[in-house]
Amino acid sequence: MRAKIHSLSLYLSWVVAMVAVGGSLFFSEIMGYEPCKLCWLQRICMYPLIYLLGRASYLNDRKIIGYALPLSILGGCISLYHYMEQKVPGFADIMPCTSGIPCSGDYINWLGFITIPFLALIAFILITVFLLLGRSRGAETEEA
Repeated sequence: MRAKIHSLSLYLSWVVAMVAVGGSLFFSEIMGYEPCKLCWLQRICMYPLIYLLGRASYLNDRKIIGYALPLSILGGCISLYHYMEQKVPGFADIMPCTSGIPCSGDYINWLGFITIPFLALIAFILITVFLLLGRSRGAETEEA
């Protein structure tokens, strides 16, 4: 099973990135939800991953993992902070949004905990895990 995930890791990461960007565009363009500052920062980290991971999965180029991981980890950190700002009282005071849509507001709140930053966090975590799984076995085979 791990060998199968390793061989598909770039492709799975790319699919997760496409779903995340599709969801982002759905919420902003179709549902009309205006992104806040932190949403834009998460988009800056997610949108390039479509191109990087798509090309890498097509060419099976595992060298891209070293370039895609920082974007995924940084985006995950921003998503985690954004989610904490929405759900933990006091976090909104650390870096309040000064203009536009407040970062502490949530357009969706499914089941009491699923918000847009939570969905982005799950996507970044999945991408990071898939990339790490794709990298680990490749490093072991190169050493042998």
